[in-house]
Amino acid sequence: MDSTTPVLAPWKSAFLEDCVKSNALKFGTFTLKSGRQSPYFFNAGLFHRADLLKSMSTAFAHTLIDSEIAFDVLFGPAYKGIPLATTTIDKLAQLDIERFGLASYSFNRKEAKDHGEGGNIVGAPLKGKKVVIIDDVITAGTAIREAISIISREGGLLVGIVIAFDRQERLSQDNHASAIGQVRNEHGIPVISIVTLDDVMRYLRGLGSEEDLKRLEDYRTKYKASD
Repeated sequence: MDSTTPVLAPWKSAFLEDCVKSNALKFGTFTLKSGRQSPYFFNAGLFHRADLLKSMSTAFAHTLIDSEIAFDVLFGPAYKGIPLATTTIDKLAQLDIERFGLASYSFNRKEAKDHGEGGNIVGAPLKGKKVVIIDDVITAGTAIREAISIISREGGLLVGIVIAFDRQERLSQDNHASAIGQVRNEHGIPVISIVTLDDVMRYLRGLGSEEDLKRLEDYRTKYKASD
């Protein structure tokens, strides 16, 4: 690795290593929903095994700790966000019980419950609480906007969003903002990620994977977002 190349935090490197080993991060040629031909593909849904879920929750926890965002509730949008919220809040308590021992998790039902306590929120109530959304990625931003709407409707205060991976690419030829940048600008909140495409490229430089790195650099140049 070049001495001028920023060194990845150990937990970022460990997470990326697990992503590659599990094929959650693959290199090749992939057609995205946008129609773009991408030299890589990220699928956090493959982190269903216990050791991999532990790796992801650890990486999420360190990302939140480093962000210094003060929050009361970690909200996981149904369905993919549910295990992320529950395992990450547990990992946060393990890492720093003084700071996170009283933090809670919450998630929504897809359909409101019409018996018992009713409603469509499971876990901590959101009213009057500082809330961080946790999810795997933001693509078009539709799912995140739905989660933001739920939090607002329940009386919560959204203070941040944390995701697993930021592709750092613009939405379209005419819209040079990234999906993350657009959500960040719309709502005036921090949107952070465990790793970014830049981090993946740093990781590949460390491995000496020149062919994959060159393809990622070309893709990054072609689709780089303005924010």
